[in-house]
Amino acid sequence: MRNRISHPASCVLEPRSLYVSSRRVFERATAIVTFVAGIAASMFVCSTASAETRQAASADANTRSGIIARGECLARAGDCIACHTAPRGKLFAGGLAMETPFGTLYSPNITPDPQYGIGRWSKDEFFRMMRTGKSPDGKLIYPAMPIAQYTKVTREDSDAIYAYLQSIVPVPQPNRPHELRFPFNQRELLIGWRTLYFREGAYQPNPTRSVEWNRGAYLVEGLGHCTMCHTRINMLGGSSRSEEFAGGLIPVQQWYAPSLTSDKDGGLGDWSIKDIVDLLQAGLSERGAVYGPMAEVTYHSLQYLSDDDVKAMAIYLKALPDNKGRKSGPPAATDTKVFARGAQVYSDKCAVCHGANGKGNAPKYPPLASNQSIEMDSAVNPIRIVLNGGFPPGTRRNPEPYGMPPFAQELSDDDAAAVVTYIRTAWGNHGLPVTAKEVNELRKAPLR
Repeated sequence: MRNRISHPASCVLEPRSLYVSSRRVFERATAIVTFVAGIAASMFVCSTASAETRQAASADANTRSGIIARGECLARAGDCIACHTAPRGKLFAGGLAMETPFGTLYSPNITPDPQYGIGRWSKDEFFRMMRTGKSPDGKLIYPAMPIAQYTKVTREDSDAIYAYLQSIVPVPQPNRPHELRFPFNQRELLIGWRTLYFREGAYQPNPTRSVEWNRGAYLVEGLGHCTMCHTRINMLGGSSRSEEFAGGLIPVQQWYAPSLTSDKDGGLGDWSIKDIVDLLQAGLSERGAVYGPMAEVTYHSLQYLSDDDVKAMAIYLKALPDNKGRKSGPPAATDTKVFARGAQVYSDKCAVCHGANGKGNAPKYPPLASNQSIEMDSAVNPIRIVLNGGFPPGTRRNPEPYGMPPFAQELSDDDAAAVVTYIRTAWGNHGLPVTAKEVNELRKAPLR
């Protein structure tokens, strides 16, 4: 049976909220002080300033408020909160441990604290960091931060993000040093990485494409940094431009980011714009739901973007080239005993939600028949979902998502392999069988 969780009320009622409850207490207290101070200040202004001066001051305050609000939206688009806020940590105070094949990186404090954060940075220095991937003191930034994507951000958008970050509560939290193995702890090596994989420069609009397409490209290729996951990462921690959006295994996290270009490995070729928008913004659509790292992206970032921006992203993604088409032909040959065993497990554990015919009950229970994410060459995601279960993100459009229970404690490696093999080859699906060894290896994968 699937379970339901309630979406936090704050995420439903406060679309601009990035705040945790402790901050709300602080803000209520400071709001009183600000209100009283504001009365005193206004009394002074009213007695000394001209009407023109007061009007100009009001317009300036409104302009700055608008810039900060826009910066918050852009910070959402860049999903800054996901990396720069540790679990149960202060907003944007950093300290999140990011495991990589080269060791552990810890995200920095980007609150306006003058000692540990970016409180002493000017907006020029902030923009140079975004454009060049270098901190104000000249240090090369490790590409765990999507510097190859953020370089595309315009000066205007950079200034808005800077204004927003300078407006949040400063947190005097020291930055934790990285724990990288030698020689990867030598920043000078990044010069070689940058030579291969970093191209500095703002996004250049394509004049042959529509305004919406270009807006979508700017968000997907820049702030959204979608290629960071949806492009295969090589041994050097970089990716080839020729393989952009072609999908790949996310190192350490052990989730597979589907291809966005080939319908043989995911793809969006026969998706409607509405289906793409629903998946990005709500976390589920008639075609399926998001889990794992993509669920975090939807929760922290995409659900807060405007309808126009999400639609623009969908239009761009839909236009990505598809050179291969969907898989066709007869399903892969499967051991009859394994198939029968999988069918029995499916009947006992899965059919009540996904249906005996695998068609599900979208959008609450995703279809498994003719589901490209089930048919991909990589079986990592369906194995992980069977073992660990999961919830799509609770979003404003889907505040009470239905979740998949975990079966790791109930199913042996052989049973789990059998049921995953069954759903990948039944109902005309064109996936390949999986082995008990593959299942066993993913039992050790991190849950995040």
